[in-house]
Amino acid sequence: MNAALMRKAKAGLVPHPNELDRKRIEHGLSSRKRYLYVSPYVTPVRGGYLVESPCCSRNIAKDGALIDVALLLYDGVSGIWKLFRKNHARGIWEFYSLYHRLTSAIDELNADPERLFWQ
Repeated sequence: MNAALMRKAKAGLVPHPNELDRKRIEHGLSSRKRYLYVSPYVTPVRGGYLVESPCCSRNIAKDGALIDVALLLYDGVSGIWKLFRKNHARGIWEFYSLYHRLTSAIDELNADPERLFWQ
């Protein structure tokens, strides 16, 4: 960890969200396997990032409205990324998996082999 980040961590400042990682996620999502014809939005939230997208499949929102796709939260104590998927039927976030690197979480979100995120 670089010195500036260590000072911020010691001062109690949360490293996420930040604009650099928000852009990394946004850029990383260009490699996704689903929802190729829409542009997802990455919004900073407390401790992480919310990924939303217009619903081009019409499975969730018949009118193609903006829907929640994923929630990425960073645990500053353990240094672990937590990836959540939206259960649209119940209207809740469900834990999906843990990652040591942000890029690994983005890769999983892009692949989405079970169609749990890009519905």
